[in-house]
Amino acid sequence: MKRRSTSALPRPRAALLGLIFGVIAAPALAAPRVATDVAPVQSLVTQVMDGVADPSMVIQRGASPHSYSLRPSEAATLENADIVFWVGDELTPWLTGALDNLAGNADSVALLHTDGTLRHGFRDRVLAEAGHDGHESHEGHEGHDDHEGHAHEGVDPHAWLDPVNAQHWLGVIADTLARHDPANAERYQANAAAARDRIDGLIRQVRGELEGVHDEAFIVFHDAYQYYERRFDLNTVGAISLSDARDPGPAHIAEIRDIVAERDVQCVFAEPQFNPAMVDTVLSGTDARTGVLDPLGSEIPADGDYYTTLINQLSERLVTCLSAG
Repeated sequence: MKRRSTSALPRPRAALLGLIFGVIAAPALAAPRVATDVAPVQSLVTQVMDGVADPSMVIQRGASPHSYSLRPSEAATLENADIVFWVGDELTPWLTGALDNLAGNADSVALLHTDGTLRHGFRDRVLAEAGHDGHESHEGHEGHDDHEGHAHEGVDPHAWLDPVNAQHWLGVIADTLARHDPANAERYQANAAAARDRIDGLIRQVRGELEGVHDEAFIVFHDAYQYYERRFDLNTVGAISLSDARDPGPAHIAEIRDIVAERDVQCVFAEPQFNPAMVDTVLSGTDARTGVLDPLGSEIPADGDYYTTLINQLSERLVTCLSAG
């Protein structure tokens, strides 16, 4: 017996089958194509987009974000993006032009500039007066004068190292995604709420881990950690390099060596992205120990768990070095 074609079916049945087949064949509405700058932002966006899509990251792991040259594939990621979440031009000044040229039609969200973000101004190269003893706050300031009468202007961009900022950014990310993708708005908001709850637990955990080292003096390679230090009441007394990672001169190296001796510095922390020889110079002839801190967690897998791992890694390495004596 010959099978009847769909066209031979009664019109109501044929219309119904056509509707069913059309729904099955129709592609689902695509989620926004999202690009991020650095791994901390990537992790927060990944958590909010969990179950919907994965964002792309444009800065190669292990590279300094302060100066970077985009590879062709990374430029293409920006060009194809519907939304770009980035810290801001204070961290990646070169990215502003790339966004204008490659992602002019994308929704560009500079998280550091969003209302509700806690911001600190750049600190002096020598942090002896901004450490645990003074802890002078510069919230909302654009900069301040250093000891020599020069001004180091601007906002310190390493704001993700305050977990309270990360909680705020999760909400900004969820709201932005919900506007672009209303069909998944409820999922974005639920994911952000769950991630904020996890960070609440993280803050309590890290406070407990750092309880015994608040008074221990230490020096960092570059002044990238004040958001973390202020949140958890730590005693940083110097930085070998400025917050934007410019190389220090011989006079500043000598100044830091004096601080190591005068302030009973327990640890001097290197960073994997920068020249370790300067740390060796500072440590030479002193009893201070050395450790490694990385504000970008270059060795941590760039996934949804990255942010929690980064904050935990900083506390573990601080405690290991500062409590070894």
